[in-house]
Amino acid sequence: MIDYQAVRQHVIDYTRKLADDDFLKGTGGNISIRVPGADALAITPSNQDYYAMQTDDICVYTLNGDKIAGDLKPSIEMGFHSAVYQVRPDVNCVMHTHQDFASAIALINKPIPALFDEQVRFLGRSVEVIPYAPSGTGMLVKQVKKTVQNHHNAYILKNHGALCLGPKPERAYHNVLLLEKAALSYLLALYTDEKIDKIPLPIREIAFAKLRSEQKKIEQQLAQVKG
Repeated sequence: MIDYQAVRQHVIDYTRKLADDDFLKGTGGNISIRVPGADALAITPSNQDYYAMQTDDICVYTLNGDKIAGDLKPSIEMGFHSAVYQVRPDVNCVMHTHQDFASAIALINKPIPALFDEQVRFLGRSVEVIPYAPSGTGMLVKQVKKTVQNHHNAYILKNHGALCLGPKPERAYHNVLLLEKAALSYLLALYTDEKIDKIPLPIREIAFAKLRSEQKKIEQQLAQVKG
């Protein structure tokens, strides 16, 4: 039997954790977790106070958009959350934040290059900028769905905010923190007008290969369960 309530509570726990860290602004931003054993997700409702939400307020929908549980309207960004889960079987948690430094990067349209070993190991070869599209639109869903197929775990949403992924909520949260470190460091380095050095290409590829190896294991495990 699927334990929807446990997943819904997990969404609340991490939503408040991100709000405590000031990575969510007002009612902006949203979090979802894939429901184990089902083609479904649990996601924060639209335009609700993060600290007032109760477990039953978390919306549960199939990846095709059919309601399973929850009376409130789901986040307007549920479309791109579902799209991520559909094309990335290694991802079980999606966090869309409005964190300060990553949001600043979203205004200058510059991907964050491979600055640190751990950045590449957990986030990918770089932090790409997903082209602008209005919030909650099919255009944004298409842009997200196309870009995340490069198997990275962090992205900048142009003129919007950030998108972090992970195989579990703990890792997605870790990726949010790592993205903010990389974004701040990159902004400060740009301010110096000096050349910004990236980690050597061989090291970058080794680090990214480790990330892909983990992702492939998760994909294989999911395939075995479905098979």
